[in-house]
Amino acid sequence: MEQALRAELRTATLRAFGSPGAGCISEGRAYDTDAGPVFVKVNRRTQARQMFEGELASLEALQSTGLVRVPRPIKVVDLPGGGAAFVMEYLKMRGLSSQAAKLGDQMAELHLYNQKLRDKWRKEEHTVGQGAVDAGPQHVTKFGFHTATCCGFIPQVNEWQDDWSTFFIRHRLQAQMDLIEKDYGDREARELWSQLQVKIPDLFSGLEIIPALLHGDLWSGNVAEDDLGPIIYDPASFYGHSEFELAIALMFGGFPRSFFTAYYQKMPKALGFDKRLLVYHLFNYLNHWNHFGREYRGPSLSTMRKLVK
Repeated sequence: MEQALRAELRTATLRAFGSPGAGCISEGRAYDTDAGPVFVKVNRRTQARQMFEGELASLEALQSTGLVRVPRPIKVVDLPGGGAAFVMEYLKMRGLSSQAAKLGDQMAELHLYNQKLRDKWRKEEHTVGQGAVDAGPQHVTKFGFHTATCCGFIPQVNEWQDDWSTFFIRHRLQAQMDLIEKDYGDREARELWSQLQVKIPDLFSGLEIIPALLHGDLWSGNVAEDDLGPIIYDPASFYGHSEFELAIALMFGGFPRSFFTAYYQKMPKALGFDKRLLVYHLFNYLNHWNHFGREYRGPSLSTMRKLVK
């Protein structure tokens, strides 16, 4: 592996430092190189390149807004013997604490970013003699992303859709249910899903949902801080409903209250938030069931029962 990294990074120096880290999905190691320190994630799965290319595209999208700080992505490298490595900027991080409110504010700004681009475009469109309508980043009108991403190791289809509930049902919930059917053939899950899927569009009735650029997997293990401020990493980005982002952050804890206080100051809860949060929790429980096994069956089915009532 190190020979492949040396060649791809064109560095004579490749010296590991610190302790190797093992996450839920990939392993990580920091290296000194001729160009400075880098962090390298390694995964030996056959779909590792797809996984890391989606992460690279996600980091680039988030970085391009200038609103949140992420490790600068460098390169995806194929490894001899299979799998891939993802090289990125090395940041010396610690757990999120004193910078939590700042991160809450930044995430709200990120979720408003595309809406503000849309509003700017509309204003310029109606300004006579405005010659710079096409200058700068363009707002996104659909839900999806320009490439597949992985939430954990499961590939996610991000084909563009005009309608959020269509995108969410088809490319998030149904995709997870298909895997559960394939691996477990769970009759109760199948029956609950047949009742639930027809009810989901009603949760979004009367709600204007403007596509928001999301991190896509914002649990406490994917946020940190250093002396310069908050950092987010390991994204699975797409343009979706901003409320989707909060579900996993609220589910598994680890975020100081100040994060949510700052977020809601800029992005107040819309009517029906709590019921929609349940359906977003469901996605995360199903995703965990598919990753980690039957211990997540109970929470998945319990959430489905609450939603079909």
